[in-house]
Amino acid sequence: MRRAGLDTPLLLTVTTLLGLGLAILYSAGQTDFPTIATGIWQRQLVWLGVGVIGAALIFRISPRILEWLTPFVYIGAIVLLAVTLVVGTGAGTAVGTKSWLAIGGIRLGQPSELAKLATILMLARHLAGRRGQPRSAFELIPSGIIVGIPLLLVGLQPDLGSALVFLGIFFAMLFWVGVSPWLLLLAASPMISLFLAFSTGLWGAWIVALTVLLVWLRPYILEALVVWGMNVLMGVVALRLWTGLALYQQNRILSFLNPEIDPRATGWNIIQSRVAIGSGGIFGKGFVEGTQKRLAFLPAQHTDFIYPVLAEEFGFVGVLISLALFALFFTILIRIARHAVDTFSCVMVAGVAGLMLTHVVENVGMTVKLLPVTGIPLPFYSYGGSFMIVCLLSIGLTLRVAWDSRLGGYLEG
Repeated sequence: MRRAGLDTPLLLTVTTLLGLGLAILYSAGQTDFPTIATGIWQRQLVWLGVGVIGAALIFRISPRILEWLTPFVYIGAIVLLAVTLVVGTGAGTAVGTKSWLAIGGIRLGQPSELAKLATILMLARHLAGRRGQPRSAFELIPSGIIVGIPLLLVGLQPDLGSALVFLGIFFAMLFWVGVSPWLLLLAASPMISLFLAFSTGLWGAWIVALTVLLVWLRPYILEALVVWGMNVLMGVVALRLWTGLALYQQNRILSFLNPEIDPRATGWNIIQSRVAIGSGGIFGKGFVEGTQKRLAFLPAQHTDFIYPVLAEEFGFVGVLISLALFALFFTILIRIARHAVDTFSCVMVAGVAGLMLTHVVENVGMTVKLLPVTGIPLPFYSYGGSFMIVCLLSIGLTLRVAWDSRLGGYLEG
């Protein structure tokens, strides 16, 4: 029997992304005067080492054992999120949140990052145990509860960015198992209604469109009434939810709509990010030569806004290469998911793809003003121990799924 090897394309792609990320992180610390980013790449190397060790260990766990352990991992993550709400602290650009666990002033990590992976495992276990894909909104309720519990706890921290990641995971995994796009639209409709409720005209038009859609789809009457009622309810409580947001979150949303309202405060991040990206031109200003970065005009240039550092120094060409690497990465994940030997592994890898894709879309989108600033890191690039470890653990799980599928092919041969 031939020995099945590791998935070389995945390893090479991830290694390239990590190498490029370390280079950009090193550059982010090269400023004309000391900043928090100075020497940050060395600490990232430590987290990278921890993550690689964790990936190697989780690679040795059989998916069957992992599926059995999943409820305990999920419950543990929920407990950590609950504890964080009580004793958690803030850090970095989100000092007003309760996102971090700390002992004696030493931050241990963000439980929300672990909860993302635990939710992927739990939802994969649930969907793998079904005989068929959900065909009605009511059948989505168990999946909604699995994702909704950690989403709510993270939202109460409040960490809006990470809460949106849970939604990305939810819809990506349901789409992968074959849930109808129309059904997914109905499931997402209350959230759409919530966002549109801040404009009476847009919200009214959405309710009319939703009513027409429900008549056309002809779901069960009770199901249609619940969906329609939830959308109306979101419109009614939108103002209350808005006042419940932290002040900095309200300011981020307002600045997204018009950064020039307060260019020296809430609009500063978006304005400086766009200046850095635009000033890179076609080929960029050169490695470590970005002026917005060197003068520290660019905020959080080692975490949330590391993408503009790449764009300023490597230009449009560098951005294209980076995005092409991410596209290749997602293509490989989809290929591994399709060839998985069991449903749990297949859906789990799809969840990992949903996690990474949501982070990439949110991070890049906010830096170019396509999305509000949510404080979401860019996979393999942004500094951060918790997220780097979770990313590499996810890669370890994916490599094991690819290993098993190749080994199964060799055994059949």
